[in-house]
Amino acid sequence: MPVAAKVPEVILLFWVVKILTTAGGEATSDYLKTYGNFGGGGIEVLVIVVGLVLQLGTRRYRAFAYWSLAFAIAITGTGVSDFLHLDVHIPYAGTTLLWAVVLAAIFWLWRRNEGTLSIHSITTQRREAYYWATVFATFALGTALGDFTAISLNLGYLDSGILFAIVILIPALARWQLGLNGIAAFWMSYVVTRPLGASFADYISKPKNTGGLNFGDGPTAVVFALAVFVLVSYLALARPDIQDPLQAPAAQTRSTPPLPDLPYTGEPEPEAD
Repeated sequence: MPVAAKVPEVILLFWVVKILTTAGGEATSDYLKTYGNFGGGGIEVLVIVVGLVLQLGTRRYRAFAYWSLAFAIAITGTGVSDFLHLDVHIPYAGTTLLWAVVLAAIFWLWRRNEGTLSIHSITTQRREAYYWATVFATFALGTALGDFTAISLNLGYLDSGILFAIVILIPALARWQLGLNGIAAFWMSYVVTRPLGASFADYISKPKNTGGLNFGDGPTAVVFALAVFVLVSYLALARPDIQDPLQAPAAQTRSTPPLPDLPYTGEPEPEAD
C-alpha cells in the first residue's frame, strides 16, 4: 500500500525528462524491430515487466523506479502502436482514432470511480493503475499521431516536431489566459510530449531519403537513454520533484463526501472501494 504519492511533482525538469523519454522510447522500439516481432517484441515485454516490478514495488515516488517504467512504456507503447499499423495494416488515422477512444475510456472510468484525475491523488494502488494505463494510452496515441502528421500528412519529421512544439504550449497559454482547468491542461500537454519527442527522434535517426539525419536508431536510442539517466540521477539525488504531501487530496468516491485536508502523518491512505 502506498504511503505517499507515487508520481513526481510537475516541474520544468519533469517535462524535459518526459520528452527525452518519449524520444528514447521511439528510437529504442524502432531499433528493436530489427530483431523481428518475436525477438524485439519479447524484449519489449521483458522491459515493461521489469519496469512494473520496480515501480509497483515502491511505496512512494522513487525517481529511478518511476522513470524506468515510463521509459519502458515509451518503448512498448511505440511497439504496440506500430504493430497495429505495420502488421495489422490499420492506417495511421485509424490507430490515432483507436487510441484516442481508448484514452477517453480510461479517463472516463478513472474520473467516474475516483472523482479526480489529479496526479496529486496517486496515493492508492487503484489510482496508480489508472495512471499507468493512461500513460500507456498516451504513448500509443502520441506515436500514431506523430506518424500520421509526419507520414500521412507528408509534413516530415522536422516539421511535425516543430508543429507539436507549438501545440504543447497551447494548454499552458489557455490556463494562463483563459483559466483552463489545471488537470485538463496537464493531460493535454502530456499527450503532446509523445509526438513531440518521437518526431525529433525520428528526424535524428532516420535515413536522409526519408527526411532524417541518418544518425541511426541504435545510436539515437543510446544518446537519449544516457541523457535520461543523467537527469534522473539528479532527480534521485536532489529530489526537487517530491510532491508536498499536503497537496494530495483526500480519497473520495462518488458515495462518500470529501474529507478535510489533514497534515500528512506518514500513515497509508485508506482506499475506498
